[in-house]
Amino acid sequence: MHNPFLELAEKFNETQQKIAKGSQIFNQMETIDLGTSDKEEVWQEDLVRLYHYKRDSPATIKTPVLISYALINRFDMMDLQPDRSLVRKLLSLGLDIYVLDTGYPTRNDRYLTMDDYINGYINGAIDHIRASNQIDKVNLLGVCQGGTFSTIYTAIHPEKIKNLITLVTPIDFSKEDGLLFKWAKDLDVDAIVAGFGGLIPGTFLDMGFQMLKPMLKVRKQRNLLNMLDDEDKLKNFMRMEKWINDLPDQAGETYRQFIKDLYQQNKLVKGTLQIGKYTVNLKNIVQPILTIYASEDHLVPPSATKPLNEAVGSKDKQLYEFPGGHIGVFTGARSQKELGPTIAKWLEDRDK
Repeated sequence: MHNPFLELAEKFNETQQKIAKGSQIFNQMETIDLGTSDKEEVWQEDLVRLYHYKRDSPATIKTPVLISYALINRFDMMDLQPDRSLVRKLLSLGLDIYVLDTGYPTRNDRYLTMDDYINGYINGAIDHIRASNQIDKVNLLGVCQGGTFSTIYTAIHPEKIKNLITLVTPIDFSKEDGLLFKWAKDLDVDAIVAGFGGLIPGTFLDMGFQMLKPMLKVRKQRNLLNMLDDEDKLKNFMRMEKWINDLPDQAGETYRQFIKDLYQQNKLVKGTLQIGKYTVNLKNIVQPILTIYASEDHLVPPSATKPLNEAVGSKDKQLYEFPGGHIGVFTGARSQKELGPTIAKWLEDRDK
């Protein structure tokens, strides 16, 4: 005879056992580390550092790659854990990789502008790589907002870039496929910057991202309950949560210009964006370009990324659709099996 109360009691007992097992695993768990691929600091300016990933053997693709990540969250997403690391995969495929760490801005940095990041820090890092390797040009791989900065940099300094790769990068901000693009158009940016005293808290920015998928936390809590007795799955969950909650603050002036000039006025595509003394013209980008977008990206919809292919002056240009969402590009199994090899082969074919 069906007894719902007995089933409920059994379910409750099962849950209690999982919680007890999970508590035991938590208590025995070592520190959860991200970004464990071996690297060394080779350059620094202000709070920004350039790291060079170490290799056991010489790179087979000779032109070094600089990774430029977004200012929100940390570049560790590219190297989340040994078996879910796009960095490790690219290293294994023969790439020589550097990554730019933009650090944790403080109130002293609140006046940093996009010009400081692009013509200052990115340019300084690239010049260091060029000098230390005795080469004229490097490969530039930009991720999300870092891809926007990389695109702008390449348009300003095309003579220093051999190949450009963008991953899930917003370019045409006139689109309204995603809620983020709709909301940003109505933000009173000046009031936000003033209200926070010029330094935008990372937690404030994260609140906006969470509102895009309000049920995500509920699903995560449910999934956590189901994996409490599985140490490997629990560690994977904890690594992702550690990355998600590592939220650098942002310089108010950079935030102000990024929202106003791009999200609200779409100046990059219009050709009217001013970065320092330079007016950015995407037609100045004539080197090979690989534009990667995620088909289910809720943060940067494909419609905001794909126009880059037509906006640049390059003849050698390719659009690449990755099945999945914004984060799956870096952490999913397909990233290891498909995306990493695609990037490496694309660069190898142009490493002349």
